[in-house]
Amino acid sequence: MPDPHPARAGEREDKRSLFQKLVEFIKPGPDSTDELIETLAEAEDKALIDAESRVMLEGVLRLSDQTAGDAMVAAPRMDLLDIDAPYDELLHQVIGTAHSRFPVYQGERENIIGILLAKDLLKLQRAPELNLRTLLRPPVFIPESKGLNHLLREFRATRNHLAIVVDEFGRTAGLITIEDVLEQIVGEIEDEFDIEADDGDIFALPDHTWRVAGDTPLERVNESFGVQLGADPDGDLDVEFDTIGGLIAHEMGHVPSRGERHRMGGLDFQVLHTRGGAVRWFKVSPFPPGGD
Repeated sequence: MPDPHPARAGEREDKRSLFQKLVEFIKPGPDSTDELIETLAEAEDKALIDAESRVMLEGVLRLSDQTAGDAMVAAPRMDLLDIDAPYDELLHQVIGTAHSRFPVYQGERENIIGILLAKDLLKLQRAPELNLRTLLRPPVFIPESKGLNHLLREFRATRNHLAIVVDEFGRTAGLITIEDVLEQIVGEIEDEFDIEADDGDIFALPDHTWRVAGDTPLERVNESFGVQLGADPDGDLDVEFDTIGGLIAHEMGHVPSRGERHRMGGLDFQVLHTRGGAVRWFKVSPFPPGGD
């Protein structure tokens, strides 16, 4: 008996899942990760998946080949808190770096004794008699060689968001967060400061420092801080720079990484965030003439 609703068969065909379409497309199947990635590019060309989905799928595939050492923040650029520092100093650092979690050390930076959530520091303001040690969470230590796919699974299972990475000798090599791992899949994850603005942005912070976008025009930076950055009275510069990020990268000779600093014009520029081979945000603070 003929189907009284022949159109429904076509509708069912159109409702195949993305996974089913990909499986059918890649049969008999690639022999390596690189071939599978090439296949995904072909799938995008054939409009089976969009560009964003392809990038995420590639990130998932490459995750198994990456280790904690590939995605970590290196030890010299880690923001740590000293367990013996005064409360005001700790609060100043928490506000200035704007992280939500901090490794805490005692004595030497290598001696990490716990993890402090920034929100827990507020408890000391309301109850100064509390001991900071009671607020610390146990640190999680992982080897540099740990695969990111396994680390992500552990982060999800244990609900930890940060781990301390150690080298083969047990020394601190860096730290890695769940955000660092996810960024290998979805790309840079922007925070509340990552807003788009044609003219860049300068934000005053409570600790009398500023967040300055890397694409802020030099003219605006000079006007805001009363400096003359980029001025070249001798005409020695080969090119002119429109943004503060471009000028600092030129002065340093490379695109700076998160945590690197550069001083010029009486200002200290610390890199807070990078994206796409450029600095997205600086933390800017004045420093005294002749200071280190």
